[in-house]
Amino acid sequence: MEQIPTNMEHYGNTSGASIPLLLDELNRAGKIQKGDLLVLAGFGAGLTWGATLVRW
Repeated sequence: MEQIPTNMEHYGNTSGASIPLLLDELNRAGKIQKGDLLVLAGFGAGLTWGATLVRW
């Protein structure tokens, strides 16, 4: 779990803002650095989902 950060326990499901909120928290805490590879995945209502690989 140390490689899979989450913030659901703090905010609950914030819909489309969940990933940006977590990215901001990780960036401010210095936990992601330039050049890091991030896998972002989100799941929504109606079993919609999306995922991407991002180099920070």
